[in-house]
Amino acid sequence: MYLVRLAQYALKEGPVTSLCLVVVAVALLVYNLRRMRMVQLIGKIPGPEALPIIGNCLQMNVDHDEIFERLAGSRKLWGRSLGFSKGWLGNKPYIFISKATALEEIIGSVKHIEKSSEYNYLHPWLGTGLLTSSGQKWQFRRKILTPAFHFRILDDFIDIFREQSDIFVEKLQKECGQGTFNIFPYVTLCALDIICETAMGHQVQAQSNSDSEYVRAVYEIGSIVQTRQAKLWLQPDWLFRMSSLHKRHQNCINILHSFSNKVITDRKAEISKNKSQGEQLFDEKEDLGGKKRLAFLDLLIEASQDGKVLSDEDIREEVDTFMFEGHDTTSAGISWLLFLLGWHPDIQDKVVAEIEAVFGGEDRPLTMKDLTSMKYLECCIKEALRLYPSVPIMARSLQEDIVIEGYTIPAGTVAMIITYMLHRDPEVFPHPERFNPDHFLAENCRGRHPYAFIPFSAGPRNCVGQKFALLEEKAVISTFLRKYRIVSVDRREDLTLLGELILRPKNGLRVKIFPRNRSS
Repeated sequence: MYLVRLAQYALKEGPVTSLCLVVVAVALLVYNLRRMRMVQLIGKIPGPEALPIIGNCLQMNVDHDEIFERLAGSRKLWGRSLGFSKGWLGNKPYIFISKATALEEIIGSVKHIEKSSEYNYLHPWLGTGLLTSSGQKWQFRRKILTPAFHFRILDDFIDIFREQSDIFVEKLQKECGQGTFNIFPYVTLCALDIICETAMGHQVQAQSNSDSEYVRAVYEIGSIVQTRQAKLWLQPDWLFRMSSLHKRHQNCINILHSFSNKVITDRKAEISKNKSQGEQLFDEKEDLGGKKRLAFLDLLIEASQDGKVLSDEDIREEVDTFMFEGHDTTSAGISWLLFLLGWHPDIQDKVVAEIEAVFGGEDRPLTMKDLTSMKYLECCIKEALRLYPSVPIMARSLQEDIVIEGYTIPAGTVAMIITYMLHRDPEVFPHPERFNPDHFLAENCRGRHPYAFIPFSAGPRNCVGQKFALLEEKAVISTFLRKYRIVSVDRREDLTLLGELILRPKNGLRVKIFPRNRSS
């Protein structure tokens, strides 16, 4: 009836108006039909009832820690143990997934590699680099950047891992035998030093100067992005620009981009000068002792082909992305494992025994061969990442309909992958809250669903830097354990977790450390 009346009105107003009104009417009809279909399909999925217009926003309008607690509990509270459930944030539908079989159709597909709009808040800092890009741009960047993590390239970074790890244990000397302290900040500054030098070839000396402008900007922008993701009224750009956070955000962006741009400009000039003098950036004939250190920045500059393939802005996007992804995530992984070892002295002793066997009682610098030989330590790292994945939640925007467990999930839905709960599936990991590195012994991994453990994501968009991260964690932790014994003070059940950009303890991780040859 409505369309008939509209058509009658349009005929009176002339052909152009008629055409425009018909197009609008058809568009509205198609939208409403699609919307009705989406609402009907989402409505069949287990989950809480949603209010008109605002959806489940009231249930999410709580502090950061409470949001994570509700999402992490969605399997029991919303999903009836199916491993997935639904929710609405405003008029946008979400599904929350925490079961490997339910996840397979999404994360293993090349059709669903589009990141959700939650990642857009990183664009002012990271642009559309490897983490936030999609489509052909993502495929192109991935192809260019994958060789940067070749085993030969990673071997160049072992010296940086070792040097910064030595500074880390030296800085901790003042805490040794002195009582309780929060180890998280120490690890974070160490990881920041490592990623700055490996990503940009530039030392910020964060462990010696934690009050540097760059260090402060890295921390502050992370906090601002987290706040914006959690507060619905800060998500529209025009509202965010009116808030007090916007000025601080822009100041951070200026500091971070100015630093990256200067490092890129200086390094390009240095490379150009060296090439004019006949020096090569890559020289396979250099022996191990004399080889030049190549930062990721050097590799990107070489791949840019003087701006024909990658512009300076493109290079900056990827360098800043390395800084973001390779800093907080790794520091969280190291901190959580040290904390867990502090509660399990028997496992800590097994790791130390392995380290001592690798070094053969020699007091010498670590090598790549040493790190690859630390198999039990790697099991411990993976088990810590199972219990406390650095990235506790991932999100994808579904580009077409998919079927999960008999339910049709319509295109346009955001899939929130709750890694924290995925790793606690009792059908995959019996006694899931127990710290048990044997979960990752080769014989215990056989037959396990490939998506039951995904601390570095999985499928086409898996983390390109996961080998780098594992080597860095091994280097820092083994250097620490050669000198100190750790005892944890905080109880796991008393910790308040913040599941934001990374999974971190709200109030830190309190521990005690003692010389390796001394009892507490």
